[in-house]
Amino acid sequence: MYLHAGNNKIIRTKSIIGIFDMDNATMGADTRAFLQHAQKDGTLEISKTEIPKSFILYDKNKAEKETAVCISQLSTLSLASRVKKKLDNNF
Repeated sequence: MYLHAGNNKIIRTKSIIGIFDMDNATMGADTRAFLQHAQKDGTLEISKTEIPKSFILYDKNKAEKETAVCISQLSTLSLASRVKKKLDNNF
């Protein structure tokens, strides 16, 4: 199954580590530093230039333990409900 994170960005649901609210999560200095580090490493992906509402941390390459961060204009509630809907439809 896949999650449509907005604007043609699709992430395999098995690879998702977490979905985080941008406003709440970026209040912490550690999270801001993590996102800045991801941007410098080139592992930060922005799905749209609109105001970001959430970010998704996922395994980009599980064999090499490589993670990536996708910034999304969709809320955490919207993304979580998409994942839940996919799971409900497959059981």
